Amino acid sequence: MESFRAPKLLDQLSNALRSRHYSKRTEKAYCQWVKRFIQFHDLRHPAEMGETEINAFLTYLAVEQKVAASTQNQALAALLFLYRHVIGRDVGDLGHVIRARKPQRVPVVMTREEVKAVLNELEGDSWLMASLLYGSGLRLMECLRLRVQDVDLTRSEITVRSGKGNKDRVTMLPESLKPPLKDQLRRAKAIHERDLADGWGRVELPEALARKYPNAPAQWPWQWVFPQQNRWTNAETKTQGRHHTHETMLQRSMKEAVRHAGITKQVGCHTLRHSFATHLLEAGYDIRTIQELLGHKNVSTTMIYTHVLNKGGLGVRSPFDGL
Repeated sequence: MESFRAPKLLDQLSNALRSRHYSKRTEKAYCQWVKRFIQFHDLRHPAEMGETEINAFLTYLAVEQKVAASTQNQALAALLFLYRHVIGRDVGDLGHVIRARKPQRVPVVMTREEVKAVLNELEGDSWLMASLLYGSGLRLMECLRLRVQDVDLTRSEITVRSGKGNKDRVTMLPESLKPPLKDQLRRAKAIHERDLADGWGRVELPEALARKYPNAPAQWPWQWVFPQQNRWTNAETKTQGRHHTHETMLQRSMKEAVRHAGITKQVGCHTLRHSFATHLLEAGYDIRTIQELLGHKNVSTTMIYTHVLNKGGLGVRSPFDGL
């Protein structure tokens, strides 16, 4: 990889992404796509390539690798970003790129009874986090990254910071989840106070806030609502702190809960968010309101839930039922 100065190029790509506030996951994905693009073209530097090579790579992904349309689109977005913001050249006409087919699927949704059955199989932090996914329509990482100051018990609101698309939004906090959430905050505060007494108790802050507010990482409002059980140690500074709970913990708990509940649908953590939206539509809430609660950029994304309402055949009554 040394021959095409990959470390320097990828460092430039990472810096460009960070300066524009892209998430760490996006940064990692874009760097991986650029690596694959370079390897596909026998370690040639991207500055020596252009539209023809991009076209060939995208076509290869669709035809040979048979990737999903969303995967091919992410690869294209990574390369467009590289050329525009790192190499300093806009990509022109890509010609006849063979596009991966985008399947028309509706999201898997549980009934209220199925949601209740799954939640009954969970306990502790897993139960509370899963309840928030369903009760507030949160994505998995949005729930795990909640900080104390994002929870407003008085107004029954949860503020989602830097959600998908780096957007903030406000969603509901179910009244019935307030008591267990208060208990969770008390436990989190006790952990934080013990960490402070041990000389630690600092969390990572987004972007450059730690430099702007040097005392904030140790302050209670910035702590995670769901802290990890063990502290992590910075290999360079030797300082200790806590990350939020890892997503695999809830994913594994959900998988077991679904199995024990006897549900045969392909259900995961995100299914709870799908169910939240569908059940609100069933209750007669306005599609625009649900769009805001979910944080969808376009209402067409929210409209997909109208196809999974429990009305059978888009609300049409079968003639068989009239026999």
